[in-house]
Order: sequence, then structure tokens, then C-alpha cells
Amino acid sequence: MKFSQDWFTHNIPAFTHCMSLLPNKQEFLEIGCFEGRATCWMLKHALDSDGRITCIDTFEGGEEHAKHGVDFTGLRRQFEDNIQEAKGENQYVKVIQDVSYNGLAELIAKGSEFDFIYIDGSHQARDVLTDACMAFGMLRKGGVMLFDDYLWDDMAGVLHRPKIAVDAFVNIFADQCKVSVVGYQQGVTKL
Repeated sequence: MKFSQDWFTHNIPAFTHCMSLLPNKQEFLEIGCFEGRATCWMLKHALDSDGRITCIDTFEGGEEHAKHGVDFTGLRRQFEDNIQEAKGENQYVKVIQDVSYNGLAELIAKGSEFDFIYIDGSHQARDVLTDACMAFGMLRKGGVMLFDDYLWDDMAGVLHRPKIAVDAFVNIFADQCKVSVVGYQQGVTKL
């Protein structure tokens, strides 16, 4: 597997904790996958040997990537190469190359359900809140939704901080979830 960035390794303890909370590890959803480092970890260390993971990504990056000169040339191909190397013989990876809103709408229309949802598609509060609200209805009872970059701050203003969206989501859905992961990432378990 080849990766140009490592934005994941420091999150392994949070992922490991989430996996210990799950009653089932058959269906995962990842919003924002970049080169697939988190996807590969889930395939190798978390998802059932015959499980499915659905990944939604534009493979074009966001504002913060452009600002830091991250090269997205051949990103989809790199993701696919990494996944092929990591996935088990009976595991299945579905890729939806689109903005998360469209990808989530497609999954909702199909009646999809997931045991684990990882939200890492954008750092803009409005995108994070939209992704969370759309995805939460597809999370099975007892399932975990994990938000990446909860404490991320690029000093570009409050609208570019996932924390404001995650806090709003947790407050709005307080009767339907409980916070189960606290730290740089934040996770909720569906009641």
C-alpha cells in the first residue's frame, strides 16, 4: 500500500474503541476516504471477513487541501490500488464518487443501513452537519458514528470547524444517541 499522507494513525485508539462498542461489524460507511488509509485499517482490523464498506468521496479534495497544495492527480486509482491490497477475499468495497449529499441521498433511497459510520468528508461545519443528519437515519441501533477532526481548527473562522456541527448534532439528537468517544475525534452510539 502506498500513502502520501498520514492523517489516520493517531486515530487508531478511537477506532479501536468504537469497534469494541459495536454489536455487529458487517456494514460500514465512510464519508471522505482520500487514499484509503482508514478504509484499509477497517478492512484489515475491524470489518467482518465477509463485510461491506461503502465509501463516498469526490476524489478532488476540499478547500484546505488546495490551500496546502495537496496533489489529487490519480487519487481514485491510488485508493483502489490500496483497497485491493488490503481487502479480504470475501469483503466488498463499494465506491460512490460524488459529493456526500448526493451519495447519501442514493443510499437513503435504497434503504441502506450501517453498523458504523465514519464522517470525514469536509471540515466545513455545514457539510459535517448535513452529512451527520443524513447518515444518522441509516445507522443501526447500537451502531457508532465517528466524527473525524472534532478539534481541528485552521483559524479560518468558526464555519470551518467541525466541532460546531458535531456539537449541534449531539444537542439536536440528544434523545437518540450518547457520546461514546471524546477527544480529537468524537463518536456517538445510537440508542
